Amino acid sequence: MLVVRNISEICTGPVGPTSLNGELPITRHRKSAIGIEGDTIAWIRDDDPNNWPTDADVIDANRGCVIPGLIDCHTHTVFAGTREDEYVQRAQGLSYAEIARRGGGIKNTVDAVRKCSVDELVELALPRLQRMLALGVTTVEIKSGYGLTVEDELKMLRAAKRLGELQPIEIVGTYLAAHTIPREFDGDGDAYLDIVLDRKVLDQIRAEGLAEFADVFCEATAFNVEQSRRFLTTCADAGLTPRIHADQITQIGASKLAAKVGASSADHLERIDDESIQAMRDAGTVAVLLPACSFYLGVEQAPARRIVDAGLPVAIATDFNPGSSVVESLPLTMSIACSQMGMTPVQTLVATTANAAAVLKRESKVGAIKEGMQADLTILDVPTIEQMCYFAGRNCTRTVIKKGRTV
Repeated sequence: MLVVRNISEICTGPVGPTSLNGELPITRHRKSAIGIEGDTIAWIRDDDPNNWPTDADVIDANRGCVIPGLIDCHTHTVFAGTREDEYVQRAQGLSYAEIARRGGGIKNTVDAVRKCSVDELVELALPRLQRMLALGVTTVEIKSGYGLTVEDELKMLRAAKRLGELQPIEIVGTYLAAHTIPREFDGDGDAYLDIVLDRKVLDQIRAEGLAEFADVFCEATAFNVEQSRRFLTTCADAGLTPRIHADQITQIGASKLAAKVGASSADHLERIDDESIQAMRDAGTVAVLLPACSFYLGVEQAPARRIVDAGLPVAIATDFNPGSSVVESLPLTMSIACSQMGMTPVQTLVATTANAAAVLKRESKVGAIKEGMQADLTILDVPTIEQMCYFAGRNCTRTVIKKGRTV
């Protein structure tokens, strides 16, 4: 048995998805210890050595707060190349959309990814995940979307799967072949979709266990609503759960589409309207907000307070990618949500644990500290979750436990 003791408080929310509106059902266990058998939380009891076997392995939390392992439910961690030239152009006043119109943006990363092998993509991504793990993140979703050919999209997903085998963080794959229309099909998104939606391709993804989700960038500069509907429903028929990049730059009905197709989440939502919020809430679709992206681009944040007050469950993720959110740190993203979106530290904790787990269909296993759930824990070197968010940009993680093992 492994025992974590000398804890200031165990701060955990309910099993997701849950609304962040009103009084949150947060449990703060004080003067408690956690017992772990194998990969499972066995008990939470008073911090008394008489409560556990004399031969138990003991981790001293040194009066730090213990939270569930953090879950980054929206990332593009597998990529090649850098785009610091675009970073400079934005500092000089160009918008993300204008840079894309001039030939930059996603397509620059596509060119770099196509030149890489699976091994090279793995080598590039591995240290990124190691840094995420050191920040207390124990589950990460990784999208394809920078290949934009069948071969290169599968290459990215295979790299993500291999990364899950090489390091402790659990990796969840997402098929984002509909990220943008590649140069070869400029102006003919439907012809491109014909290729990436071939049933043999989708069956291969499922057969190899490369992805659980399908995602599309529904936007005026990418795929329209009908094309997005086609992509998501075809993938759903093949067993991939829909998700959608929605309402980031313009409002064209993407978040309403998410509700109609039963998407697990709609992500970004900077331009969401009240009708869409209601539709998503009624459909059980989680709102994934990406505050680090707006921070990085210097644009207006999604209306988090309005979404939370409407009772729509919210998750938070980094959107880590080489163009619009070169931010690996989920704790920093939580601080941005507090300072720029008006969310509280407790709300951001639920958004990056219980609700993020629900987005990835893992709420019965991870995202909360409860008896019988998987022992994914982050031990902080500060006594409260409030202090973790308060110290923006500082790594407050002391110890990370994944599946009952110190990693």
